[in-house]
Amino acid sequence: MNKEFFEALALLEEENGISEDVLIEKIEQGIFKAVKKDFPDTFEENIFVKIDMEKNRLNVKINKTVVEEVEDEANEISLDDALEISKKAKVGSQVEIKLNPAKFKRIAAQSAKQSIRSDIREIERENLLALYENKEHECVSATVMKIEPETGNAVLSIEGNEVYLIKNEQIPGETLHEGDIIKVYVVGIVNPEKRPSVKISRTHRDLVKRLFELEVPEVYDGTVEIMGISREAGSRSKVAVRSKNENVDAVGACIGPRRSRISAIVKELSGEKIDIIPYSEDDAEFIASALSPSDVIKVTLAEDGTRASEVIVPDDQLSLAIGNRGQNAKLAAKLTGYKIDIGPENPIEID
Repeated sequence: MNKEFFEALALLEEENGISEDVLIEKIEQGIFKAVKKDFPDTFEENIFVKIDMEKNRLNVKINKTVVEEVEDEANEISLDDALEISKKAKVGSQVEIKLNPAKFKRIAAQSAKQSIRSDIREIERENLLALYENKEHECVSATVMKIEPETGNAVLSIEGNEVYLIKNEQIPGETLHEGDIIKVYVVGIVNPEKRPSVKISRTHRDLVKRLFELEVPEVYDGTVEIMGISREAGSRSKVAVRSKNENVDAVGACIGPRRSRISAIVKELSGEKIDIIPYSEDDAEFIASALSPSDVIKVTLAEDGTRASEVIVPDDQLSLAIGNRGQNAKLAAKLTGYKIDIGPENPIEID
């Protein structure tokens, strides 16, 4: 075969991350199937396909047994015909009939091509699953390769693999540029049995958790535990934390000296505000903390056992407690698992 054939093999190895031995084996199998399709009556053990990368050679041949009288043309050859191929031929021996892969019938060649493609896709699938099975539910670094202008989808590179970050999984309001290095959360493998793809996200609430693990040693080693997260990506997150060590302030550890730790996380999330909430086993106390930055005067839990509560806040902090479009109250409700009704300390009575 020509030089281009072997250059193409080397390129396949580099682009698909497939070892040379595996790639050669798959291509040999594909060509073998093509030969068998072209010579259906030839015994499989008589078909020989070998790729020699060092010598840039592709050997394809059929072995036939030398006989005095041919009864099976697919697997036998007469002595006279055999002597034209090899002067050492004799009855009972085998001669090699070399084939030119370029002369395969069109259908046989197409079969080889499809088989090779199918095998390579399977290898790519296995490689993808192996690469990301240990990264599922983790935070990884990715480089922005390009942004599709029509869809807004971003093509990222993660350890040399191209992965799509679709527009809906990008933080609202953020603008990505080619060359940016960002953190993404690996949600999981989509369609693993057929044509798998990696689903990644920057809006998933667990991205916030993984970022705290990266930036706060006390969270990483388990001294400070994240008890819950509620998030409206691009706008605000509330993170409930508690310390397993009475000498460690959970909130302070997450904020860091001069706010260095929380600032790093906010920067990664394109300016998203983050409220660090001290977790409490006392539901009323937890609800009061969750409504930060608003002060809370009183929390009354429903007596019928339903997860409902009434909260009283200072008159001048009612809008702060509720938040823009009810955001602060909604995030507090998600974090605590309670329905929260908020009212002012001195409601205005209308006659």
